[in-house]
Amino acid sequence: MANKHAAEKAIRQSARHQVRNRIIRVTARTQVKNANKLVAEGKSTEGEQAVKEAISALDKAAQKGIIKKNNAARRKSRLMKKLNQAKTAKS
Repeated sequence: MANKHAAEKAIRQSARHQVRNRIIRVTARTQVKNANKLVAEGKSTEGEQAVKEAISALDKAAQKGIIKKNNAARRKSRLMKKLNQAKTAKS
């Protein structure tokens, strides 16, 4: 247990940030999962829209410091790679 008032406040802040960060991280993860699923099923227009939403969610998470910038870039790159492969395979 914290002895100082400032330490107690830091614990409260940390708990609030943890809740906020979890929500944003899980949202981004879900968006990516949905985009991957739609791309794998071959639904091109829905897949493209889902990829846009996933990229937006990843950018927001990176901007807020919840995931690192390079982590977001890597995930976006993998998503776009899968989308482009699905487009070329369909053509």
